[in-house]
Amino acid sequence: MKKSAQITLDLSDEQATVAMGRQLAAATQQLDLASLLVFLHGDLGAGKTTLTRGFVQGMGHNGNVKSPTYTLVEPYELAPWHVYHFDLYRLADPEELEYMGIRDYFAQKYCCFIEWPEKGAGLLPQEDLIINLQYNDWQRVITLQANSSKGEQLITALIQQTKTIKRQG
Repeated sequence: MKKSAQITLDLSDEQATVAMGRQLAAATQQLDLASLLVFLHGDLGAGKTTLTRGFVQGMGHNGNVKSPTYTLVEPYELAPWHVYHFDLYRLADPEELEYMGIRDYFAQKYCCFIEWPEKGAGLLPQEDLIINLQYNDWQRVITLQANSSKGEQLITALIQQTKTIKRQG
């Protein structure tokens, strides 16, 4: 089996986490992907919502980006994109996703970021990108792993962006 594309980076602070989300948004728009499904993993407070905030802002949203911990999903209609941020932490049973019409969120030109995806096991489609955020002392470490050709395209674009930034810096 072919090893999937992966990149690991240090994120020095909250601003770096937001910036990483913006880079991911820029790559998504540049590649003009029809859809994107991202699974976010990490402990509470590891930066999953912060990263998503950067992505949503990078896609053109100017307002507040809040955690959907109690609402399960926060929608952002950013023509032509539909960006949905899910937080399944409080989900008691994956069947609850059926009641909320989870399949309706996976339509044309969508980007879905799902925190705690294991809580929706069996009802979620295959992810394109797996993102793990973890603490390393006062910093965070982010690992992005492709799980589809779209994920591989994104990681390739992010690697190119990272090389460009290092050459400029």
